[in-house]
Amino acid sequence: MNAVEIEQAISELALQPFDAAEFAFTFLAAFGNKDTTLKRLRTGNNNTSDVPGGVLVRNNIHVAVCESGTVGEVLKSLRASPATTKAKAKFILATDGQTLEAEELIGGETINCAYPDFPDHFGFFLPLAGISTIKEIKDNPIDVRATGRLNKLYVELLSENPDWSKEERRADMNHFMARLVFCFFAEDTDIFNGEGLFTKTVEQMSERDGSNTHEVLEAIFRAMNINVADRANVQPRLPNWANGFPYVNGGLFSGSTEVPRFTRMARTYLLHAGSLKWREINPDIFGSMIQAVADDEERGALGMHYTSVPNILKVLNPLFLDDLRSQLEAVGDNKAKLLNLRKRMARIRVFDPACGSGNFLVIAYKQMRGIEAEINRRRGEEHFGSEIPLTNFRGIELRNFPAEIARLALIIAEFQCDVLYRGQKDALAEFLPLDAQNWIVCGNALRLDWLNICPPTGTGVKVLADDLFRTPLDQSEIDFENEGGETYICGNPPYLGSTWQSAEQKDDLKAIFDHRSKNWKSLDYVAGWFMKAADYGTHTPTAAAFVSTNSICQGQQVPILWPLIFANRNEIAFAHTSFKWANLASYNAGVTVVIVGIASNLNRSRRLFSVSEDTSVSVKEAGYINAYLVAGKEVIVEKSAKPITSISEMSFGSKPVDGGNLLLSLDELESLGLSEQESKRFIRPIVGSEEFIGGKLRFCIWITDEDAEIAHMHSKIGPRLQLVKAMRLNSSKLATQRGAEWAHKFDERRQTGNETVIAVAAISSENRDYLPCGLLPKGTIISNKCFALYDAPLWNMALVASRLHWVWIGTVCVRLEMRFSYSNTLGWNTFPLPLLTEQNKADLTDCAENILLAREAHFPATIADLYDPETMPENLRHAHERNDEVLERIYIGRRFKNDTERLEKLFELYTKMTAVATKAKPAAKVIRGKKTS
Repeated sequence: MNAVEIEQAISELALQPFDAAEFAFTFLAAFGNKDTTLKRLRTGNNNTSDVPGGVLVRNNIHVAVCESGTVGEVLKSLRASPATTKAKAKFILATDGQTLEAEELIGGETINCAYPDFPDHFGFFLPLAGISTIKEIKDNPIDVRATGRLNKLYVELLSENPDWSKEERRADMNHFMARLVFCFFAEDTDIFNGEGLFTKTVEQMSERDGSNTHEVLEAIFRAMNINVADRANVQPRLPNWANGFPYVNGGLFSGSTEVPRFTRMARTYLLHAGSLKWREINPDIFGSMIQAVADDEERGALGMHYTSVPNILKVLNPLFLDDLRSQLEAVGDNKAKLLNLRKRMARIRVFDPACGSGNFLVIAYKQMRGIEAEINRRRGEEHFGSEIPLTNFRGIELRNFPAEIARLALIIAEFQCDVLYRGQKDALAEFLPLDAQNWIVCGNALRLDWLNICPPTGTGVKVLADDLFRTPLDQSEIDFENEGGETYICGNPPYLGSTWQSAEQKDDLKAIFDHRSKNWKSLDYVAGWFMKAADYGTHTPTAAAFVSTNSICQGQQVPILWPLIFANRNEIAFAHTSFKWANLASYNAGVTVVIVGIASNLNRSRRLFSVSEDTSVSVKEAGYINAYLVAGKEVIVEKSAKPITSISEMSFGSKPVDGGNLLLSLDELESLGLSEQESKRFIRPIVGSEEFIGGKLRFCIWITDEDAEIAHMHSKIGPRLQLVKAMRLNSSKLATQRGAEWAHKFDERRQTGNETVIAVAAISSENRDYLPCGLLPKGTIISNKCFALYDAPLWNMALVASRLHWVWIGTVCVRLEMRFSYSNTLGWNTFPLPLLTEQNKADLTDCAENILLAREAHFPATIADLYDPETMPENLRHAHERNDEVLERIYIGRRFKNDTERLEKLFELYTKMTAVATKAKPAAKVIRGKKTS
């Protein structure tokens, strides 16, 4: 469930007659608890409450319905309940149907309200559905409620007007919804004369069955497109009741005023939406939540696009707002310098080429207006009109409806800022008619020419595209009101890894990268925005910052993307290292993202932000930030065929290429009916990542050349070998066909089967604190889905099992979604390690043995069981911490403070080691004009 659905569910609960017996279960259902869970709670099987009338959900909430007037007393009982503590309940709630009290037990926050009003506090309870509490929504539920009401209206209207859901009419539908949003806001903020003018007019002039509601709305919309002085002469004449609406225009009510047909229910939804407190709307929140309404595929994800203000400011503050604030602090009360700062701000252009519903632009505008208001206060010009024009806030959005909402959100933000900083009277005097139009362009940002949409200098604008067939030909070209000054590009573009890109999106990237790199096909879609921003910066000093999946700063994408960006004279100006970017979906862990700011002509230190283990954010000043978002000079980690240090060689396991005929499950092995002696001769356990981590048993037929003839003659094994031969012969690959000559063995064989093996999982979850690795019994075969160190000293395992290696792999290796994809050439062979003494090796060997002994104490627990972050045994965790301490002291003589410090040291060592290796290479000889090496 999402926040919108939860708000609707508890609002409906509050409107129903209070049912003491059902309240707790209906309340829990509203937050996504399944019917099976509720059924078990009803029967008492899972309900461990020790409070009369109580219902207890483990790790969630303890609810009790009580007698009238005893709510406070029962809440105390819930708080003191041993069952509450034992079940680790996060919330307690008591109600008698008249009042309701609740408490969040960890933070101690409470609510106390009349029962009908408890939906106003739905944000307080969102953690019950696994949704991170966001202050703006928690404090003010209007945005979520408005989204829910308009979504119901939208769905009902499309049901009644199926032709409006077709592609050719969807833009009209979206424009209609934008008009409604404006009217709701305007009637609640005195933009329209008389409180509730719009909703009251619709209620009074339309039939209850909704049959003429479209005619009433058409008349209202038409009135707002006609200047008041011209209304007496228009034909057909406006009804007298429509003349009370002001002239708005500004493109919002121009063009067709046609309205979809209403049903009785649609009219009811419209009136319910109008009854909300639209004065309190947050345009950045509401816009980003409602953008899914008009998208059939995303309508179930209402609210999931919301980006919190603190997260948006992680982009905007270091991009340019921090600098404006520091300038404000530096000039003090010097009126001349304050005036210069205000003039500078009036020329700043903020451009979001993936603007969605405009929340980055809205927040940037509101923050700048706040700084401007402080300038005016210090100059004694509090009622001065703003010199920051909305046309300086440009955006590109692919979809029509979010683009409509983005324009509207900025208009609303401008009015709210005028009311806040200048007063209602001055704000109203200058608000209408709207004069700014289409400064949000609807089109494909990767195909449009950014320099023409947001030129760095001058005032004129012309919309151009690289591909005329993809150009939106009906765009209004809105000039800037002043000469350009600074341009800041920002946003949260679509991420989309290469696997998930459509053919059209791949074409978008091809147009940008095909002439620059042969390997561009593995890039994430967001890379296109970074490259276009870097290109923009070659024409004018520019700074840009985008939210992105962290994969563009890891693994194979780094050597493809970042050298191209750096070649355009751009550097990384600031960055936020990986953190979770959560939304309003239930139990949504959020995608792991980074924020990267790039700029040309940097003349200041770089800033690197990181989230510590205690969730606090630290910032480090750095001379340089490399493409892996580590403080340090530019460096690209390249694959290495051999280790760059004294560690042992690691290779893939053996690859059968057998059509499944050399591999056996336990049941298949037993069905062969082999004797004990035959099993020892022909069968071996085989381990890949899945078997190693999950403890699954698999076996393989493993035959030496000496035993090949006997195996081929065996009644059970021989037929399988014939199937292997046939499969290889039928392959289209010549190398595989040649493997038919040795059908008795794996096609790619990397071990004899008599080695001691240290196994390293090829694919593993990033949620574990350590990489899965271990020592396997002699005779175990490693499959190609696992890496192996054959007959290697055990101290190598201590390196693989360390936190240092975990952060190195997580940074330089490829990711499959959010799973680690290990690489021996990119992760192991490049791992920077100081020169080890014999004592160092002995100490690390002891550490590896202690890890193995700690695991053994929990036999038969699997690696998956043992390394679950929530339940990892203390003795095993202690063994790993000891391993980390021993290893890290070899590096710097103490433990590292955090992963950021670990990476900085590793990259420092890698840079030195590769520089030495480069110098050590013999110079190429030139013989008779030809170069040889």
